[in-house]
Amino acid sequence: MLDGRYRVDARIAVGGMATVYRAVDTRLDRVLALKVMHPSLAADASFVERFIREAKSVARLAHPNVVGVFDQGAQDQYVYLAMEYIAGCTLRDVLRERGALQPRAALDILEPVLAALGAAHRAGFVHRDMKPENVLIGDDGRVKVADFGLVRAVDSVTSTTGSVLGTVSYLAPEQIEHGTADTRADVYACGVVLYEMLTGAKPHVGDTPAQILYAHLHEGVPAPSAAVPGLALELDELVASATARNPEVRPHDAVALLAETLTARAALGEEQLDAVPPGARPAAGESGAEDRTSVIPRALPTPATAAPGALPADAVPGQDAHRTTRLRTDEPVNRTSRLIMPQRIDDEPEPRGARRVRERLGSRRGPVAVVAALLLILGVGAGVWYINSGQFTRVPALIGQTEDAAKKKLSGAGLDVKKVDRQFSDTVERGQVVSTDPATGARIRGNGAVTLVISRGPETAQVPKLDGMPLDRAKDELQKAGFAPGDTSSEFNDSVAQGSVIRTDPAAGIKRHTDTAVSLVISKGAPVDVPGVVGDSVADATAALQDAGLKVTVSPDQVESQQDAGKVAAQSAAEHAQLAQGDSVTLTVSKGPRMVTVPKVTGEKSGDAQKDLEKAGFKVKVDRSFPFLSDEVSGQSVAAGAQAPEGSTITITTKGL
Repeated sequence: MLDGRYRVDARIAVGGMATVYRAVDTRLDRVLALKVMHPSLAADASFVERFIREAKSVARLAHPNVVGVFDQGAQDQYVYLAMEYIAGCTLRDVLRERGALQPRAALDILEPVLAALGAAHRAGFVHRDMKPENVLIGDDGRVKVADFGLVRAVDSVTSTTGSVLGTVSYLAPEQIEHGTADTRADVYACGVVLYEMLTGAKPHVGDTPAQILYAHLHEGVPAPSAAVPGLALELDELVASATARNPEVRPHDAVALLAETLTARAALGEEQLDAVPPGARPAAGESGAEDRTSVIPRALPTPATAAPGALPADAVPGQDAHRTTRLRTDEPVNRTSRLIMPQRIDDEPEPRGARRVRERLGSRRGPVAVVAALLLILGVGAGVWYINSGQFTRVPALIGQTEDAAKKKLSGAGLDVKKVDRQFSDTVERGQVVSTDPATGARIRGNGAVTLVISRGPETAQVPKLDGMPLDRAKDELQKAGFAPGDTSSEFNDSVAQGSVIRTDPAAGIKRHTDTAVSLVISKGAPVDVPGVVGDSVADATAALQDAGLKVTVSPDQVESQQDAGKVAAQSAAEHAQLAQGDSVTLTVSKGPRMVTVPKVTGEKSGDAQKDLEKAGFKVKVDRSFPFLSDEVSGQSVAAGAQAPEGSTITITTKGL
């Protein structure tokens, strides 16, 4: 349990900055995702402050294509976000499994992504870490943008001198060189993602992140049709527009890129949209350090042919793929080391091809595309109802069936249970299906999932009469009536048998909502008065306790006491205490008193002698035969240096005439 509310069920993913768990909000009874910052980062107050600030930013982005944030909090060293849980996969999973996608599927994914980013841009925020890992595709086909962990307010973006956060393969040139990231940086990353969907590979690859960064700075993203012949010119132009190295040439935000995307789709025919790409697969080794969200040092890379010494000698090719990480500048080069600064691109002229693309798209961009883009931004987000191709089935009729029977029927149809909700129903018997989502007969992917709504029975019911009923049977009767057994307490009762119900809270006959917890008070039977057995033999003590209706346990550890060896030194329940019949009393056996050396007290004043003996553990008796003549001790009943039982009495005598 986290923060007394969230029950953690399973770990979903681990990154360099946080771990994500599937959890249940026990207060609202819903499944969600918990993103818990690593404790090592939680010690950084500024990092935690940014984490909380960004959580508030994302929580304001109420859009169907943005993973929602429900709550933020901290418990001890754990700082967390409670977020919407999406059952499905990531775009990275799809690309890894299928390689290049059909243009229609790629656009069906890109459009809701741009709708989500457009809502963020118009709200004044930049994502800064767009990549396939952060595009979630639900089992129901919905597309969601996740992990706004690097979000920043647009008007707060400034050039930094230290490092820049991001993922190597998707960083815009201005992020690498200047450390700046406005809405156009997200546009660039979306262009790279589109290229990857159309071709199954990234546009820039290399043995080290430094080589990839250099390519982003000095090489344009190639046309997708160069890797997948036959792709439409409109798709080449769309990628070129989004990934122009000069940010002034790109669409200024995701809304503008979405308008261009809708225009490009409208210009494509059915055959062009459904063109099946050749078996392009992601190149081996692509899922490396360049896929990680990293702290990129602002010192920039040289190409692969740079002079010796430009890169650390211990550079290793990419590791830890697809993890969101905060890297130090002294880590190996596969995690991006400090690299040599190349020439700047501030004054780089606009490429002729990019200018031609911008002019061509600008001339074709019409009001229809802009209106469609704005509709998507306002929340009419498209779902991906297929990836290349898909198998579909219909949701079987399940209403009125028990939960187990419904699950078996879904399994037989090749469908999974997404979740089980419960609601009151006056017409459907408790435990049976009230409805499903999708509804009966709805078209669904062959490996899709269905939400079952199970009846909780009528909303209110009377608490049954359970007085005198054994506990197990009483719990069964409560559940049959629609209630939950609550806390159980016990008390002595002369008239109700031990283990049976004395009363309930609420009382019998009271109406309450079903599923309400009902507390039970259970009888302990008539009280048993515990006899005192200290000083008795173990056999006698056991017999006395058993005659009283109690069970006896003898402790294996014996103790020193004033009782003789083998006698009872202590009992766990005091004499005259009240226990229930059948309760157990533990006896501790004496191994005799502890022997103590008697100190020498003759010649001392009687008061001092008494203190010394009591301090040694003895009781003292003073014999004053001539009290008015002298107070000096002339004798002691046990000689000095002898051993005597602790607690025994020693008599001292004062000196006479």
